[in-house]
Amino acid sequence: MIRAKRKTGLIFFPAFDWAISPTHPEREERLLYTQDQVMEEGLLDVPGIREYRVRPAKYSDLQRVHFCVPDEQSMATESHLISAGGCLVAADAVMKKEVESAFALVRPPGHHAMKVVHGNRGFCNINIEAVMVEYIRDVYGVKKVAIVDTDCHHGDGTQDVYWHDPNVLFISMHQDGRTLYPGSGFAEENGGANARGATINIPLPPRTGEKGFLYALDELVMPLLEKFEPEIVINSAGQDNHFDDPITHMNFSAKGYAELNARLKPDLAVLEGGYSVEKALPYVNVGIIMAMAGMDTSTVKEPGYDKHYAPQAPDITDYITNLMGTLKDQFLINPPAPHPAKNGEIITTSKRIFYDTDMINENQDERLVRCRDCAGALAIDSHSSKGNKMMGVHIPKDVCPMCQKMAEKWVNEALDNKKFHHIFLQDRTKCTYEVLR
Repeated sequence: MIRAKRKTGLIFFPAFDWAISPTHPEREERLLYTQDQVMEEGLLDVPGIREYRVRPAKYSDLQRVHFCVPDEQSMATESHLISAGGCLVAADAVMKKEVESAFALVRPPGHHAMKVVHGNRGFCNINIEAVMVEYIRDVYGVKKVAIVDTDCHHGDGTQDVYWHDPNVLFISMHQDGRTLYPGSGFAEENGGANARGATINIPLPPRTGEKGFLYALDELVMPLLEKFEPEIVINSAGQDNHFDDPITHMNFSAKGYAELNARLKPDLAVLEGGYSVEKALPYVNVGIIMAMAGMDTSTVKEPGYDKHYAPQAPDITDYITNLMGTLKDQFLINPPAPHPAKNGEIITTSKRIFYDTDMINENQDERLVRCRDCAGALAIDSHSSKGNKMMGVHIPKDVCPMCQKMAEKWVNEALDNKKFHHIFLQDRTKCTYEVLR
């Protein structure tokens, strides 16, 4: 009898009632073919593979991560809450040791949703991985987490959420931002002043195949994980690197995805992108499920493989070999030096963010305390073309007295300033979120 070597949980939520538009790549039927394929392969009948029912996340779960403007109700539909909640179900199953790994096959996706949310960008409103990570940290006391994002698009939202957190290692393997949305994810983007080297970007050239992905995994990703020693590893499992995906330009196959997952051995995987709804997504998902369960994936194959797949070209192989040499030197041999600012110095940053789905422009001004004892107090002054102006103050977990005092000062200054329509205080030490205006 075929049996799962690793007990694996599956969580399905196709979100039948939510789509950006009837013809949009992120639409209702994205997961219907996957469900059919899982049934056809009989995976739910394999001993050791267990399906779980979803539950909706609460607004308080979102408040661990985001500043939603004007509020969570405006940014998250019921489908968004259930998608995030499906990730929490997966987390519970693993953390309670009911299974060894779990895969949340849910939509809408989330890795382009940043800390401040004014609308939908990159098909994402709520960062479902980050909601899951902060839930795990609060409920189960986990401190160090690694997220490996294998979506074809740079996970700029997850990077933004954890930019200042030295206890979350974020690694993104993606198509070079010079050739694809969102136009970011370069090697020099390596973390904020208090978290240098905790963000790792691996921008791969168009036409990268499994040879390139697996080489990057073996040469850089796995050594980085070994060095960081996370308590839990999460795969942000976007599948739009597939050679048949209609909106990207990569050369990965279902078998390649399965092999990557088998080598990575994540505790949790969360579906992100992947828009070849019939030709690729069902087979990639099946391959990942089988890999997570420790099953033989040598027979995983999509219908168009023999006709459309071509081995990685030599020039791409040479490019990736050189790139890995550079990145290994930058992050393993000579890791980024600490930020030169003095302890207690305020570091300011300005950002301009475009919400491509909802056509919103946002301006952000950040203030961060350079701190050697905690992740640093953070204040975000944000206003969008929708007219909302907000101030969000973030107090990190294990905050030091200096940063606690600065956060309180920023809150009082914001309350005295009439220009802000909304003022939020996110205190991760006390696990509280206050709407002060």
